[in-house]
Amino acid sequence: MARMCVKTRRLDVARVCLGNMGHARGARALREAEAEPELDARVAVLATQLGMLEDAERLYKSCHRYDLLNKFYQASGQWQKAVETADSQDRIHLRTTYYSYAKHMESEAVWENMARMCVKTRRLDVARVCLGNMGHARGARALREAEAEPELDARVAVLATQLGMLEDAERLYKSCHRYDLLNKFYQASGQWQKAVETADSQDRIHLRTTYYSYAKHMEAMGDRKMALVHYEKSDTNRFEVPRMLLDDLHALEIYVNKMKDKSLYKWWAQYLESQSDMESALRYYKCAQDYLSLVRVHCYLDNIQKAAEIANETGNRAASYHLARQYESQDEIKQSVHFYTQAQAYNNAIRLCKENGLDDQLMNLALLSNPVDMMEAACNYEEKGVHMDRAVMLYHKAGHFSKALELAFATQQFGALQLIAEELDEDSEPALLARCSDFFIEHSQYEKAVELLVAAKKYQEALQLCLDQSLTITEELAERMTVSRGSKNLPEEARRELLESIADCCMRQGNYHLATKKYTQAGNKLKAMRALLKSGNTDKIVFFAGVSRQKEIYIMAANYLQSLDWRKNPLIMKNIISFYTKGQALDLLAGFYNACAQVEIDEYQNYEKALGALTEAYQCLSKAKAHSAEEQECRLAELQHKLTLVKKFVQARRLYEEDPGEAVRLCEVLQQEPNLDPAVRIGDVYGFLVEHHCQQGSFQVAYRTLEEMRKRLPSLNVNYYVSQRSLEAMQHAVGVPLSRGGGVGRGHKDREGEGEGEVVEEEEEEEEAVETHLGD
Repeated sequence: MARMCVKTRRLDVARVCLGNMGHARGARALREAEAEPELDARVAVLATQLGMLEDAERLYKSCHRYDLLNKFYQASGQWQKAVETADSQDRIHLRTTYYSYAKHMESEAVWENMARMCVKTRRLDVARVCLGNMGHARGARALREAEAEPELDARVAVLATQLGMLEDAERLYKSCHRYDLLNKFYQASGQWQKAVETADSQDRIHLRTTYYSYAKHMEAMGDRKMALVHYEKSDTNRFEVPRMLLDDLHALEIYVNKMKDKSLYKWWAQYLESQSDMESALRYYKCAQDYLSLVRVHCYLDNIQKAAEIANETGNRAASYHLARQYESQDEIKQSVHFYTQAQAYNNAIRLCKENGLDDQLMNLALLSNPVDMMEAACNYEEKGVHMDRAVMLYHKAGHFSKALELAFATQQFGALQLIAEELDEDSEPALLARCSDFFIEHSQYEKAVELLVAAKKYQEALQLCLDQSLTITEELAERMTVSRGSKNLPEEARRELLESIADCCMRQGNYHLATKKYTQAGNKLKAMRALLKSGNTDKIVFFAGVSRQKEIYIMAANYLQSLDWRKNPLIMKNIISFYTKGQALDLLAGFYNACAQVEIDEYQNYEKALGALTEAYQCLSKAKAHSAEEQECRLAELQHKLTLVKKFVQARRLYEEDPGEAVRLCEVLQQEPNLDPAVRIGDVYGFLVEHHCQQGSFQVAYRTLEEMRKRLPSLNVNYYVSQRSLEAMQHAVGVPLSRGGGVGRGHKDREGEGEGEVVEEEEEEEEAVETHLGD
């Protein structure tokens, strides 16, 4: 509305508008302008305050107030117009105008010289004032954005760049080692060769980006040959080169054939297909090994037989699925089922089998599919009343045991009944469980009958069957027969009698540990102690050491517990530490911590926890009273050396996210340590370096590091130290198949008598136990 007042010359309305706008400066200027006799002059003041400079200039001219027009030009920085106006229309103010112009020019030069001086003195606070007085908005903004840089020299270099002091900017970037900013500086100043050299030697993380920017620059300059070279170096040639050469198809085809890259082959084939050149498209799809596209194009050309040959030869799931859809649309059901199966689209294959009565294939397909499809197939057999054995098996495989058992009993499928009953649990119906248990008793399979009776909560019958048939009561079975205190299913007195009956049976079988546990649960401590005296188990030793309160017994108990598998049992570990501490055997406690650290390194590659354990070991050993001072110093020195090596490797790992280069350098220094293993396994160091180079895209360097690792340690399993994804990426980039290294599991040598799955399971259990103590 205030702007409208400039058109209508309603200054009274304009005052109200400026007041509502909170435009104090404008209201004041308009109030001072009331002394001017010309209305247009006063309106021009309003236009100036609202930024309507063209209207203000026009209004001043219309009322012939060239003195005010001269001031207007000076205030808006239009000095040339101000001088011209004074010379032609306002000569009374000509000398004043020249003087103001000279002062303005002199002031700007002074501020610029002072800003340049700030580059030498590194006074950025003063530089901001200088740039403001110079009206150098771009420089002020760049300096404000540079405040995020931690190095002072980097921020000063930004100021030097804005002032055109390029040599000083280059020197400053080099002095603070900010080669990433130096790289950007070279690119912005057109020094591309220096930018590439800097990225290659000092800023390799931005090397590909630099090549890409150089390629874009060369393309803009019209030098396609150099642009192509640098697109390849930046690894963006698969999509940038086709875009660049799209207007020169002959050159593009030559390039695609020359590179022999699958992505380029596929892109070119798609282009040829879009141009209806199907024969050439098929040839390039074949080169790209894009079997889905090959099958799709052959189907489009009605050459479905050739498409079937390709799908069968390659086994490609996507191609097989597409071909199956084609056969289905042509009502060739058997072929469609075949290719749906090959594509692992079992639900589609099952649907066709059900719709077309292919019962023979339905069974096999349902077993390959998910439980839902199994259920549907089983219902299909049951509804038809044929192949009931198949329906029972499918219900069983789908996890519906109750339905499978009912159908098996109804159709007298006793062979299937035996297989299904083995997988029944407590969630099954008690009546069904009892029925199955009778079936197993009739066929003299008493152990399975006992399990089913327990699941049906018929504990006395299960226990009587154990006594009658001399069946061993395992701990698992005893726990399943143990009713919790306060249970509504069994009175407390009956619960105790059941527990004592279980314990009596365990005593007769020589299972003293389990008998002790059950007597204790029954509240009969006298019988529990008798069983405990015969057991000779760990609990007795721990209890006896706890009540004896003698150093020697503490040490003996700890030594015994350390001979057990303490890695799996955190309570044993806790008791070992407690007994050695109470027995004041700090040297033995140090040895135990050292063993814990070695387990973390060998089994779990957890050097952080190993470092904590080694630190505890060193503290304990330094406080221990040794028989020989020389021997203690030797042990302390050896432990300190191991602690130092582990600490260096942990430091390298922690430093990697902030400074990968420094982390890699630390690992390379560790490689040169003569006695690195077993403190830090050489394979872990090499694996760390290989993973780093793979993440950086330096697959050739990663491959050389991997080969060096294999030569140095030929028996190691490479897959344990390097991730499968990195190996596959390296193999794809290098083009050399990477075979597995020797060795299995987490050690340096194979473990005899253990499969891979058993090793992994055992290690997970051990890790859980060790982590319980060393987790903090």
